[in-house]
Amino acid sequence: MATVTLQGNAFNTCGDLPKVGSKAPNFILVETDLSETTLADYKGSKLILNIFPSVDTGVCATSIRTFNQKASELRNTKVVCVSADLPFAAARFCGVEGIKNVVTGSSFRGSFGTDYGVSFSDGPLTGLLSRSVVVIDEQGNVVYTEQVAETTDEPDYAAATAVL
Repeated sequence: MATVTLQGNAFNTCGDLPKVGSKAPNFILVETDLSETTLADYKGSKLILNIFPSVDTGVCATSIRTFNQKASELRNTKVVCVSADLPFAAARFCGVEGIKNVVTGSSFRGSFGTDYGVSFSDGPLTGLLSRSVVVIDEQGNVVYTEQVAETTDEPDYAAATAVL
């Protein structure tokens, strides 16, 4: 279990991020067209999982925009933006913002939050996902993780992309 803050107030997640060097846990996420995507769909590509509470908050929206821009500069790398938002919210946001270089995945049907240790287990965001980044290499190994200590802060984009 990890402890993070929201505006200085401490809250817990249901577990810990996968360890660097371990195999990434499989996942099932729902895309904007309601199809499912899994870790296997990205085999042979590097993968950045941009995990956050909700697309309808400023910092979360900024992380999508920033990773969208960075994704266009990265070779053989896919970015999946993961939240518990319904796929319709992600589709609306990406359409309005012109987001084209990232995929959005909703965790609302599956166990992603538990499998990756990022579901809030208490506090006002219980059930949503803690702001985190997981980078996975072409073989499915975790090569970088960051659990953002303060939920209202952005992740370290430079560190996440440097491992690629």
